[in-house]
Amino acid sequence: MASTHKSQSSSHDTPNALSTEDRKHIGDSTYAFPKQRKEPLNDASHVRNAIARFDQVQGVSDEEREEAFHHIKTAAKKFGVEMTETSWKQLGSKPHTGDSAHKKAS
Repeated sequence: MASTHKSQSSSHDTPNALSTEDRKHIGDSTYAFPKQRKEPLNDASHVRNAIARFDQVQGVSDEEREEAFHHIKTAAKKFGVEMTETSWKQLGSKPHTGDSAHKKAS
């Protein structure tokens, strides 16, 4: 059985995944957390991912989270991603899917 090899591998197997080379060409301002270059916001898929993973980002201050939330809200509007949250503290407080496996047990 023959196997295929991508010339530029990515740690993600999604259609919109960014390779390391792609990330090098994205400006800091395209990231939710520009100083750390975490959570790119270059399309709707990445905006949704940044929303879903917001509470998983480590090593950032509350002020950086506030700034990142503003970046995400701006990118969400630009790419037509609906957001109901009005504060970064709401991100991660409830699941962003209808999957019942993500619901907390009572």
